[in-house]
Amino acid sequence: METGKLRLRPPRHALDRRAITWWRTQGALVFGPAVLVLAFLGLLIPPAAGWLLGPAVVVAVLGVVWCAVLPRWWFGLHRWEVTDTAVYVRSGFLWQEWRVAPLSRVQTVDTLRGPLQQRFGLATVTVTTASARGAVRLRGLDAQVAADVAERLTERTDATPGDAT
Repeated sequence: METGKLRLRPPRHALDRRAITWWRTQGALVFGPAVLVLAFLGLLIPPAAGWLLGPAVVVAVLGVVWCAVLPRWWFGLHRWEVTDTAVYVRSGFLWQEWRVAPLSRVQTVDTLRGPLQQRFGLATVTVTTASARGAVRLRGLDAQVAADVAERLTERTDATPGDAT
């Protein structure tokens, strides 16, 4: 491979396993309240029970399937890696996305820890590039790994020639 050429390849690192629980919790927080509201209203308003309790069951089943199956699937698909020349990310669900961001194109590196991520000791590193496609995100990393990645990327991009435009 010639110097300066990047090739698309599978990134080496998996996300932290706690990302599975983080995604499951997110799913429960989306599906749970909907089920509870539909079931509560169905029980509170007996004439509407038929058309409220049925959807509550459907949403509950979808939520259970979502929380049981998808987080493990996503965990198997999502990968990341930072090298001396680029940031590699593979993510997606039905449509998989592989991104390579050359360090010479990196403009900013940010770390985000939402309330759920803090609860599970996780973080997201956002690498903003000079690309119309937008930022590259490494979601579901251990918080300390994310801090180390952000520091490493900041040092490497500072030392990488290029104008990041």
